[in-house]
Amino acid sequence: MSAPSTVLVTGGAGFIGSHACAELLDHGYELIVVDDYSNSTPQVFTRVQRVAGRFVGALYELDIRNRQALSAVFHRHAVDAVVHFAALKSVSRSTRMPVEFYDTNIAGTTALLRTMQEHRVHRLIFSSTCSIYGDTAHGPLDESAPARPTNPFAASKWACEQILADVCARRPEYAVMCLRYFNPMGAHPSGLLGEDPHDVPGKLMPSLARVASGQQERLHVFGDDYPTPDGTAIRDYVHVMDTVEALRVALDHLGDEPGMKVYNLGRGEGSSVLDVVTRFSLAIGRNIPYEIAPRRLGDVAESVADARAAARDLGWRPTRDLDAMCRDAWRFQRLQPNGYADSPRRPNPKEY
Repeated sequence: MSAPSTVLVTGGAGFIGSHACAELLDHGYELIVVDDYSNSTPQVFTRVQRVAGRFVGALYELDIRNRQALSAVFHRHAVDAVVHFAALKSVSRSTRMPVEFYDTNIAGTTALLRTMQEHRVHRLIFSSTCSIYGDTAHGPLDESAPARPTNPFAASKWACEQILADVCARRPEYAVMCLRYFNPMGAHPSGLLGEDPHDVPGKLMPSLARVASGQQERLHVFGDDYPTPDGTAIRDYVHVMDTVEALRVALDHLGDEPGMKVYNLGRGEGSSVLDVVTRFSLAIGRNIPYEIAPRRLGDVAESVADARAAARDLGWRPTRDLDAMCRDAWRFQRLQPNGYADSPRRPNPKEY
């Protein structure tokens, strides 16, 4: 199979999705993007175009569960492959809204698969998560580690992976790569693209940035009684630019052979919440105020990647460290204090 050239990106306006669009455009791919903008904005594509120097081919506002609307997109464009980001992603919100998460994430994926099948598109990159491993023993996790999801978000992603594996086992024309992200953060080095959630951020880096800029009084550290050296949860943080570079390389290799492959994307190094607070404080030149709050339901003590499979098969290795993640995230916050709110809504000339 040849490498795909025209790619449909679902959820392309989100944090990872927007960075992926810039990366893929920069490497010659033609993109069609669909997004419902439930936690993003079409204004981000003004920035994507500035970064990549090219336009996204077409933008569509739709919920991928609407198969009629999604099918019309496939009918209009000759799609070679799909990169599937569209999902609800908050661990804490998923414990309060389990039905919504299962409906959006699983039904959205099956609707996409049915539409792809109808239009004879059989190549897919699926955005998965390290959260499917759940509360595991200490030490780096490779792709053979058992799935033990502890929250509806993780369970929905694991269900999608199982569906994709079954499809690939029964339909030999499919080629699927599931990329299990380990805590992407940071921002584009230009300061034009970054993480800009609509509501109060539940993730560590945008919360730190808002405290540093005075938009939030202090950081809430959820739990200091985990069985870790400083009592706070340990995660494998990976720069968003390393993440989307891995995705682009995976897409380059998607046509190599049929079947499903799974890859962890992480640095193989764990950092506690307080480690990140310290590094971010150094990046901005002052201490970040924080207070300890109760643990959040569904969180686990430690999650660190063994990403040797991605290095072996894809030749991908992360090159940016935690300090770079902090510096780039703070640059985006300083240069874009209101996020994408100040971006003009300049329609793509090819937009429908």
